[in-house]
Amino acid sequence: MDAWPDSNVGDLISPREESVVLSFKAGAAISKGDPVYLIDRDTVAPATAPTNCIGIALENVSEGEYVPVCVLGVVKVVAGAAISMGQAVYGADASRRILPLTDQDVNEGGASTYTIYYARKLGIALDNFAAPGDTGRILVVK
Repeated sequence: MDAWPDSNVGDLISPREESVVLSFKAGAAISKGDPVYLIDRDTVAPATAPTNCIGIALENVSEGEYVPVCVLGVVKVVAGAAISMGQAVYGADASRRILPLTDQDVNEGGASTYTIYYARKLGIALDNFAAPGDTGRILVVK
């Protein structure tokens, strides 16, 4: 399902003047719409496993080129699972798709320890994604 058919994956939907787009060097080939993460100072690569993504690539680039990355704004992406509107999302699966970030129950009275991934959140789903491969909008909030 395409929840936002008026644009392509990786398109910046929010007005440019209301978004934050930064330029990074590509440490590998990157496709428009890929969730990307920092691999070195000012260098990003496409996420192919759950990681702390910095944003969504807005252009196709080869390794060594510079890529614009949305770190704040609305972008069209591909889901790797069912995601509900308003749910937090992160990147990514092996196919470079976004995933739902589920809440983690914490027993504050117990003796167990927990790891909470505050940096894992990439944004919020603005559309419902019914199944893997569905496309729609997220608000990137890094």
